[in-house]
Amino acid sequence: MKKMSIIRFRPKNGCMDEFIEASLKFSKDRGTAVPPTHFLMKSGDEVIAVVIRDSDILQESMSGGVDWLDTQRHLLEEFNEVDRHTIPLTGDLIEYK
Repeated sequence: MKKMSIIRFRPKNGCMDEFIEASLKFSKDRGTAVPPTHFLMKSGDEVIAVVIRDSDILQESMSGGVDWLDTQRHLLEEFNEVDRHTIPLTGDLIEYK
């Protein structure tokens, strides 16, 4: 089964381009895969990442993402005290059969 994650980020004022560049560099292999498994979208003052992964590597992949995020937090505003720098949503990808 595949999992889809949608992660919202809000770069600080003046940090949008730097954060997008870092995100593209971090996810280049997945973004250029055939088919791609990582997408970035800019909407207003937010950057939204959409990631598709096999469920058996989800935990390892999420761990790597958190490690990367720790190097990027200085570029991001906190959404609130609970979510902090991201608002993530992960669930089962419903695929056409």
